[in-house]
Amino acid sequence: MIFDSRSDQALMVKRLKARRRAMPSWLPQFLGYALSAGCLFWVLRNYPIRDLPRALGSLDWRWVGLGVIADLAVYLTHAWRWNTLLGPVSRLRYWRTVQAIYIGLFANEVLPLRVGELIRCYLLAHWNDLRISLIFASAAVERLLDGFFMLLTFFLTAAFVKGIPADLKILVNIMAALILAGAGVLVWVVVRKQHAHNIASESRWGSTLRHVVEGLHLMGNAQTLGFTFLISALYLVLQVVSYWALMKAYGLDLSIFVAGGVLAIVRFGTAVPNAPGNAGLFQVATVLALRLFDVEPTDAKTFSFVLFFALVLPLLIGGAIATALTGLNLGEIRERAHRSARTAQEEA
Repeated sequence: MIFDSRSDQALMVKRLKARRRAMPSWLPQFLGYALSAGCLFWVLRNYPIRDLPRALGSLDWRWVGLGVIADLAVYLTHAWRWNTLLGPVSRLRYWRTVQAIYIGLFANEVLPLRVGELIRCYLLAHWNDLRISLIFASAAVERLLDGFFMLLTFFLTAAFVKGIPADLKILVNIMAALILAGAGVLVWVVVRKQHAHNIASESRWGSTLRHVVEGLHLMGNAQTLGFTFLISALYLVLQVVSYWALMKAYGLDLSIFVAGGVLAIVRFGTAVPNAPGNAGLFQVATVLALRLFDVEPTDAKTFSFVLFFALVLPLLIGGAIATALTGLNLGEIRERAHRSARTAQEEA
């Protein structure tokens, strides 16, 4: 029997859409908020919340300032890295890239399910007249680099600090395997461009995948990836310095290696899309990380809020300003980003 491939594809699309409709649109958000609420309940249980203002007032604000400045530098470095990665494709305006990143971060802090990742990619594509599939490819490369450096940080911490649970090491090893697999796919696409093109052409997403392959091939030259790798190292160091400075501000006498370990665990712990700003899950990940290094439960919980406020408040201010400069509200930007992603999917 001979089948019409186009009719088969149309039928497949209809079935996929029907399956999506079978899941209520509110369910992912409900699960994210439920996870956040459960985590906050766990953190606040038996915690003297009335002592929190006094703890915040006793911070060493010189160290707080250093931590905040280092964290702000993280996002400036992020824009530098993104422009470098996309340099072979297009010459991007640096401050536009910074603005896109801040609006995306702002969206992550006030909207659920980390929709800011889509928004920042849409804005960069829109402002530079690039295909959004290409920008998604560059964001995927960023995530692979971030995952590699977070794993490196964790393993360095495990080498210098004793007492890391074996179960946690196993989980990190699994993540390492996934990241290495992703890196292997990237290398294969760059080295075997024609084979990747042939596979992409046979896919239902052929058009989009071909653009992704082209973009990865352009970004995959040794000079671009090497420079991007070095910038990613600076990107990591600034994050570690921010965590370490805030630990010093609170009075935790912990090494910079511990700060790196806490950073890695928090990043891995908040990888699951959930409530705005990772509220709840961020605190739980921070507390569990600090408990590995013998920090008392009350101090660990207090510091989780110190860290949260110090990192989130500057983002809210910077993100609100960056969003206002577009002349649109965040809801309008989100809708345009979703529309762009749907259009790209339909064109595929």
